[in-house]
Amino acid sequence: MLRKICMGLLGIVFVVQMNGCVALVGAAAGGAGTATWLGGKLMEDVNTTMERSHRASRSATKALGMTVTKETVKDSVIQLVGQTEFERPFWIDITPVTSKQTRIAVRVGVPGDKEASQELLDRILSYL
Repeated sequence: MLRKICMGLLGIVFVVQMNGCVALVGAAAGGAGTATWLGGKLMEDVNTTMERSHRASRSATKALGMTVTKETVKDSVIQLVGQTEFERPFWIDITPVTSKQTRIAVRVGVPGDKEASQELLDRILSYL
């Protein structure tokens, strides 16, 4: 029985790797403090409130010369949308994980520039 379970799990790992979904497995295995690139977005869970994450995101966009064109603030999500100084679109989504932990998801460009997104996320984290 144990052998069947092990072989089944091994088979799942191979199928996931063959389909290019390693990032999905990494996202499931990763914890707070580890940024995950998934679907063109860079995401990280941080141990802080939504309000503090929001202030840090505003400070980061200002410091990087980005213009916020739309800002949505709700209990379930805070979203900043705008353009970089080079007129590339960006999105920042802040969602609650718990009352003291939030998930920050950033995307710069279409379909998503990982390096630019990492720069934005790093700047947000520096303000937390």
